[in-house]
Amino acid sequence: MKVSELPYKRVTLEEIEKVMKDVIARIKGADSVVEVLKAREDFLALYLEFYTSNSLSYMRYSINTVDEFYLKEKDYYDEIMPTVQNYTVQYASALLDSPFRAELEKELSPVLFQSMELERKSMAPNVIEDMVEENKVVSEYSQLMAGMEFEFRGEKLPRPMLAKYYKSDDRETRKEAMAVLGRTLKEHSAELDDIYDRLVHIRTRIAQKMGYKNFVELGYYRMGRLCYDEEKVRTFRQNVVEDIVPVVSRLRLENAKRMGIDKFMFYDNEVIVPGGDPVPCDKEHIFSGASEMYHAMGKETGDFIDLMIGNEAFDVDSRKNKWGGGYCTEFPKFKQPFILANFNGTAGDVDVVTHEAGHALNAYLIADNRFALELQCGGMETAETHSMSMEFFAWPYMEKFFGENADKYRYMHALDGLSFIPYGCAVDEFQHIVYENPDMTPAERNKAWLELEKKYRPYISFDGMPYLEEGTRWQYQMHIFESPFYYIDYCLAQTAAFNFLLASQEDYDDAFKRYIRFSKHGGEMVWTDLLEEAGFKSPFTPGALKDLAQRVEALLDKIKV
Repeated sequence: MKVSELPYKRVTLEEIEKVMKDVIARIKGADSVVEVLKAREDFLALYLEFYTSNSLSYMRYSINTVDEFYLKEKDYYDEIMPTVQNYTVQYASALLDSPFRAELEKELSPVLFQSMELERKSMAPNVIEDMVEENKVVSEYSQLMAGMEFEFRGEKLPRPMLAKYYKSDDRETRKEAMAVLGRTLKEHSAELDDIYDRLVHIRTRIAQKMGYKNFVELGYYRMGRLCYDEEKVRTFRQNVVEDIVPVVSRLRLENAKRMGIDKFMFYDNEVIVPGGDPVPCDKEHIFSGASEMYHAMGKETGDFIDLMIGNEAFDVDSRKNKWGGGYCTEFPKFKQPFILANFNGTAGDVDVVTHEAGHALNAYLIADNRFALELQCGGMETAETHSMSMEFFAWPYMEKFFGENADKYRYMHALDGLSFIPYGCAVDEFQHIVYENPDMTPAERNKAWLELEKKYRPYISFDGMPYLEEGTRWQYQMHIFESPFYYIDYCLAQTAAFNFLLASQEDYDDAFKRYIRFSKHGGEMVWTDLLEEAGFKSPFTPGALKDLAQRVEALLDKIKV
């Protein structure tokens, strides 16, 4: 069935309350493991309907954020979600505190119970109203950014379309586009600062009501991290500073000289290949090339892409009032993934059928996993490993998208991926600073951002750039507003993806088999154990990234065009 034809029906709070109260009471009063498991089946049946309806309503809202019906549906779910989460925590607590827990862990999964422990730490009844308020403010930000228009050379463009010009071969065009970005953001600076300030204080209030010192610890629990904590992330960031930043700085400055650039400006950061980054084929050929690529990879991947294209499970055209980012979601009742993106004629369009399709492939592969509803694909670092690794496994097929410029794409893609890791760490550290100091003024936050830019991207200058030179680059990084502490997962995943890339250079078929096995586990193994099974090191030990940085630099030198 085509995604546009999937039936939608609101799952009401009243329906949820009726089932959840019954399930929780039955678990607490159970006389045997069998009775507990029967109650769990009723929970899963409800959760399947709720997850699917919530996902469908959000998708239809995001493709048109002013659609009155789905805006109301999204607002409804935003309002009831904290109460629903409270019920799921009560359900988890009933299982965790069950006298049959030991038997249940054997029957089900220890990882499932570890996940429930974190769920219990991330929610409390006394913060429901605060969480409703948080959701509403996040929606304010999403709608502000989706509706923002940028006037560039006589056209009014949504931000994703303006971003096309950041990659122009003409330096003056890049500079002009970034100036338009800065001036337009400045027009909304009071709104952006106010929205973020409210979010920081709401989240801090929630954390303190729950007994935490600040939002940082709660933020980690919300992210469901089972195999690493704040200290390990700090070690990872230090590894990046010591071993990734020097390599990236050297490579980007050398590359700038090849392009005739003496002073590396922020508006130079999106262009890597001298003569201009490669431009892909049109939308029709991107999708036909993706079909050929996934069929060449194997039967499972071929069946997957047929499902996606046949059911029109993509929305990739950029337009006003469409959510400005990209994502993959799934509608589990129908075993159907879906991808939203904003094509703008740059190489990023190909990422949609590699990166986002990596997420979608995982959803397809684990649709029948025993714990797919509860554990899904695992933590977000695991999810992003699926997507970022698929970008690299697509390398042998890049001629389908870039023709004779395929080698240029590979070089650009690898250097851009390596360059991303320090930026992502800056985003993560910025959030730690802000949530540890929630009363910072807008100027203090911007100053902190500029200091992090110097730490993680010392080769970039913002001098003379309207508004952005004040340290406001972070304001259009949606994750900072919408999904706090998510961004480091991309960095962790990028290191794993590079490991898969390096392995694929030696034996592609073996590396791809390891990747598919990694993906099929879903959330049933934690990320560090998945890495070990795939034959890779954890990035959380001091010095863990030194060898990786050297090997990626050697590969870049080998494929330089």
